[in-house]
Amino acid sequence: MRAVLFDLDGTLLDIEVPSFLGRYFAALGEAMQAGFPGRDLMPAILESTTAMQRPHAGRTNRDVFYEDFLSGTGIDLGDHWSLFESFYKERFPLLGDGYGPTVGARRAVETAQALNMEVVVATQPIFPRAAIEHRLAWAGLADAGLTHLTTYEIMHACKPQPDFFREAAALVGCDVGDCVMVGDDRTMDMAAADIGMRTFYVGGDTGAHADWIGDLNEFADLLPKLATGA
Repeated sequence: MRAVLFDLDGTLLDIEVPSFLGRYFAALGEAMQAGFPGRDLMPAILESTTAMQRPHAGRTNRDVFYEDFLSGTGIDLGDHWSLFESFYKERFPLLGDGYGPTVGARRAVETAQALNMEVVVATQPIFPRAAIEHRLAWAGLADAGLTHLTTYEIMHACKPQPDFFREAAALVGCDVGDCVMVGDDRTMDMAAADIGMRTFYVGGDTGAHADWIGDLNEFADLLPKLATGA
C-alpha cells in the first residue's frame, strides 16, 4: 500500500453527521436570507447539493452546484462569492462546538506519514476547501500537514461513485490497488472495494464488509504491515 484515504466525518472527526448537516444548512440558509432578503433559497441549495452527487463527468462539483443553482434561481453565485467567504470565515467555524478528534485519529495519520505513505482526506466533496480545513481543525489535525483534500472545487464525482475513488487516488499519483480507504460508512466508503481498493471499516454497522474492521488505533497498528506488504 502506498496511500491511505481517510474519510473525515465520523472517521477522523467525531461528529454526528445528520445533526451537523442540519446545523450547517440552517446557518447557510440564514446567510443566504441576509444576502437575498425575502427569498427562501434553501430548497434550491438542497437541490443543487443533490445535483453534485449525481454523475457529471468532466465538470467539477462546484461548477455543477453553481450551474444548477443559477438554473433554479437566476442567481449567479460567482457574483456573490463574498457572501460565502464571510460565511465560511465567520459563521462556519462556530458550528464545530461539541465535535472533536476520533480516538486514534492523529496516531493513524502520523503513522501513515512516518511510513512515507501518501495521505488523502477523502471526504464527500460537497464542501469548499475552507469548510474542510475547519473540520480538520475540529479533528485536531490543522497542523498535521494534510494538503490533499477532496474539495468540491477540484473533484468531479462524489461517493460512492467509482470515479470519486479513482480521482482521490490520482491526487497523490497512485493506482486504486495501491490504496486503502478508511471510513465509517458502509455504503459511501466501503464502495471503494468495488474498484479494487482495499478497505478498513471503523463504523458500527455489524453488517459491513471490509478487508479489515476495527478502530483507528488498530488501523495504526496494521499500517506497517500494509506499507511493507508483510
